[in-house]
Amino acid sequence: MARPLGAEMWGAEAPLLLLLALAGFSGRCPAGELETADVVTAVLGQDARLPCFYRGDPDEQVAQVAWARLDADEGARELALLHAEYGLHVGAAYEGRVEQPPPPRSPLDGAVLLRNAVQADEGEYECRVSTFPAGSFQARLRLRVLVPPLPSLNPGPALEEGQGLTLAASCTAEGSPAPSVSWDTAVRGTASSRSFKHSRSAAVTSEFRLVPSRSMNQQPLTCVVSHPGLLQDQRITHVLQVAFLAEVSVRGLEDPKLWQVGQEGASLKCLTEGQPPPSYNWSRLDGPLPSGVRAEGATLSFPALTSEHSGTYVCRASNTLSSRDARVAVEVAEPQEEPGKQVDLVSASVVVVGVIAALLLCLLVVVVVLMSRYHRRKAQQMTQKFEEELTLTRENSIRRLHSHHSDPRSQPEESVGLRAEGHPDSLKDNSSCSVMSDEPEGRSYSTLTTVREIETQTELLAPGSSRPEDEEGQDEGIKQAMSHFVQENGTLRAKPTGNGIYINGRGHLV
Repeated sequence: MARPLGAEMWGAEAPLLLLLALAGFSGRCPAGELETADVVTAVLGQDARLPCFYRGDPDEQVAQVAWARLDADEGARELALLHAEYGLHVGAAYEGRVEQPPPPRSPLDGAVLLRNAVQADEGEYECRVSTFPAGSFQARLRLRVLVPPLPSLNPGPALEEGQGLTLAASCTAEGSPAPSVSWDTAVRGTASSRSFKHSRSAAVTSEFRLVPSRSMNQQPLTCVVSHPGLLQDQRITHVLQVAFLAEVSVRGLEDPKLWQVGQEGASLKCLTEGQPPPSYNWSRLDGPLPSGVRAEGATLSFPALTSEHSGTYVCRASNTLSSRDARVAVEVAEPQEEPGKQVDLVSASVVVVGVIAALLLCLLVVVVVLMSRYHRRKAQQMTQKFEEELTLTRENSIRRLHSHHSDPRSQPEESVGLRAEGHPDSLKDNSSCSVMSDEPEGRSYSTLTTVREIETQTELLAPGSSRPEDEEGQDEGIKQAMSHFVQENGTLRAKPTGNGIYINGRGHLV
């Protein structure tokens, strides 16, 4: 029961309060009851609402509500007093920290608000309600102040590849009640926890151990802290740093074409991985680097290649953990034609020769065709000329035969000769024979054949003529006719005569 306040404060109401107090000790149990909570939880630094609501008959009235802090060592300490007429009175120890909850507030509600709760506020509180005419009622509750943890993560010693089981990190969280600490990571390892209790809080420390390897480098390791005073879990992430240095290799000799005399843009590159990142140093076994060769980090660049660039080069990679090197032998060769190009050259030569041969063949065919046409045209011209001359000779013979009205063979040779001389056709025959005798040597036709044709036509066309009875007479006439021709260069030509008239053995005029 709360301690009565002084008479100077309460005045004439003191007898009423005393009556209510006596009624409370009388042990009467009216039908009304107090509604409160067994445990009230507040987070450190936040406000704690202490509920105390009287539920009774409608005609009952609450005169005052007294709040006290119960301490096993110090006893009851006054917290606040709510009076229906005089309002709120706060004890000296809680001055400025206790208030009434904001309206609307029922006259039957005796709840108070404890501002900015601290760990020292944790404990047991009592609510005593004085009513009229029912008397006094009391109830107790426990205030629990949660202290959220402030976790911290501490990395372990430097990790190096090849070590055994090593501490990677430790995570510590202290609060009230004791927090829960766990790890979230893809790295394989083991976790162990230990806790330390204090008067008003508890601290939990968890350690994560692993066997370092290069695959763990740059992997996240997250500490997860859970606590009822936190709206969500707190997470602290640590990125693992595992020192290592991988094997060294050199790239750049894959294409032999880049390592021939005169080539430009050739380079060597040192390949490795490490933590911390390694540094590179280039050297040459049989002497200093050639003039013009530049080393820029992991790359060794060459100018236009010469035979002096041949040699063994060494790349050394180093970091705080260790150093490794790699050697490569460079041989600068004379440029050689590729087999593919040679084959292409031969193929191109074959194609060119084939094209030339085809052109020559086409040219030969064209020449043969043109020559053939030329000779055919010449032969046609010669044949046409021969036919014209033959026709002319036949016409002259027919013309002379028609000029005689009797058979020349029945006349004497003298009259025949005179008639021939006096007849105008003799001049034509003479001119005709002259023409025949003056033909150029290039004309190639047989005079003997012409003579035979003329004799045949004369015998056929002469009136009263008859066919020879035997071939001996014909041969005799041919022999006589041949005595008037001369053979030159395979061609028969008429011998020149005074009048150009020839009479065969049978008396025929030619």
